[in-house]
Amino acid sequence: MVQSLARFVDVILGYIRDKIVGFIDEIGSIALFAVASIRLMFTKPNRYNEMVKHMEFVGNQSIGIICLTGLFTGLALSLQIYLGFKMFNAVNMVGPVVALGITRELGPVLTGLIVAARAGGAMAARLGTMRVNEQIDALDVMGVNTKQYLIAPRIFAAVVCMPLLTAVFDFISMLGSYLLCVKLVQIDEAVFWQKIRDMIEVRHINEGLFKAAIFGLVFSIVCTYRGFNTTGGARGVGDATNQGVVQSMVMIIILDYFAGNLIRLFYLATGMN
Repeated sequence: MVQSLARFVDVILGYIRDKIVGFIDEIGSIALFAVASIRLMFTKPNRYNEMVKHMEFVGNQSIGIICLTGLFTGLALSLQIYLGFKMFNAVNMVGPVVALGITRELGPVLTGLIVAARAGGAMAARLGTMRVNEQIDALDVMGVNTKQYLIAPRIFAAVVCMPLLTAVFDFISMLGSYLLCVKLVQIDEAVFWQKIRDMIEVRHINEGLFKAAIFGLVFSIVCTYRGFNTTGGARGVGDATNQGVVQSMVMIIILDYFAGNLIRLFYLATGMN
């Protein structure tokens, strides 16, 4: 009985140890992959055509869904805050509260989740398909630096486009808030804008845009890593895409918390808070 229990404990501890070692090993592999790919962005030959092509895919082709989700996020958030503030006769504060929430948190996070699902998933699927079809191996044989040609332009496009898409999301969300607050529930328009001007500063918008660039960097690295290292044929492509999207989303939500706190500490240290 005692020996059986000891073997059971050994098996459990061995399983936990293998998982921890595997997790650390994978984090290290992703970090090395990211460093090599980012360095190749600034190494000749510069792949400007590839960068522009991927910026069009990540940025321009995401505008429609960003505008749609931004509009209804602004409407829904404003309605809920209005219903709550109405009980305390503070409806004039709906505009600035929505603006703060959108620019600092919801704008970058929701944009990151949407673009990670759309563009990040496509990155992983495309690279995974190229890997299982041996197209990446063929590029290696021809002497092409595959990370510089396939990975670096995608990461560059995500980092550049995410702040731009977040700015669009913020603007459309505030348009939705304006429509609900001013046109539907009849909050005074002058008060609505004046309260926003009184409370919103440029640094609040910059905080969200900075987070967006970080989220773009993270999801593009995770998704391209998964796609670039795909194995197992068509099923492997599906698994790589699923893992890339899920891990990107989880990372975005976790990083949002830590990035927010780091920015608060920066403001405190510099006396800007």
